[in-house]
Amino acid sequence: MKHAVVSVLMALGILVTGCSEQKRTLVVYTAAEADQLPAYEASFKHAHPGIDIVWVRESTGVLIAKILAEKNAPRADVVFATAASSLIQLDDAQTLIPYAPKLAGPRDPRFNDGRTVPHWTGEALLSAAICVNAVEISKRHLPVPQSWEDLTKPEYQGMISMPDPGASGVGLFTVSGWLQMWGEAKGWDYMDRLNRNIAEYSHSGSKPCKDAARGEVPIGISFDFRASKTASDGAPIVIVVPKEGTGWDLEATAIVAGTQHRSEAEAFLDWSMSEEAMRLYAKSFAVIATPRLAAPVSGLPADLSSRLARINLEQAAHNRERVIATWTVRYASRATGRP
Repeated sequence: MKHAVVSVLMALGILVTGCSEQKRTLVVYTAAEADQLPAYEASFKHAHPGIDIVWVRESTGVLIAKILAEKNAPRADVVFATAASSLIQLDDAQTLIPYAPKLAGPRDPRFNDGRTVPHWTGEALLSAAICVNAVEISKRHLPVPQSWEDLTKPEYQGMISMPDPGASGVGLFTVSGWLQMWGEAKGWDYMDRLNRNIAEYSHSGSKPCKDAARGEVPIGISFDFRASKTASDGAPIVIVVPKEGTGWDLEATAIVAGTQHRSEAEAFLDWSMSEEAMRLYAKSFAVIATPRLAAPVSGLPADLSSRLARINLEQAAHNRERVIATWTVRYASRATGRP
């Protein structure tokens, strides 16, 4: 009888432990595109079936503001697929925990934060791209613009949408690209001239391309993955990577200081840098952290890496507030959805 009671108690203990394992949750703040998340979650759950993910998806500016506001009572465990320049800002505010995740092999050094134990680790690179609706531009008997400078021509007045850098990481790295490529004076002069042709500054990096696909505007300044995905889905989109060079940032991941789920957060970072995760990123992004796992992306130029502007992410991070404040004074009257 005693053995039977012990056996029952052991069985109950196993069941309780199993239930506990099933109920482990990880709150992940992310700026990844919504249509990317199901594949990411399925891959992570396959590796870690006992951990459930609660996604909080927002534009980069909103996420960074939330994490800073929650510094003394953090709600997130991990920040995932969010601009590295923004994670540098979070790190400066001491809201990240150092952790060296397991890696899938030799990496492009741009994706590392440079410390022995990194505070953030990059996985994929996003670059600015122009989505042009071929049908709408043809109706107006206009050529497809091939450069950033082309977008300032008077014939495109009122035809362009781009992301607000105060709300969107894509908007911010696009603006930072112009400022770092051309210098402050020429960069702001360019934006003054571009502003005359802007119909709307949107709250997200993907919306301008989606709007161009729907014909709401003929031209949307967006980013490479969204441009490729929109064109692949059948929209009449021509993807232009401007010849002058283009701004970019990294999607990167880190553990949020104060997490109560450190082991689960570390498991997530290990997964995010794994070979399986890299293969998922390679379906969307032409440039990923592990070059041997990269693959061509539909509609994007094979030489995309050579078209990337020379960007200093530390400089972009430390100038972020000043750049956004200056941009806001100049152009934000037409921004929509600013947090």
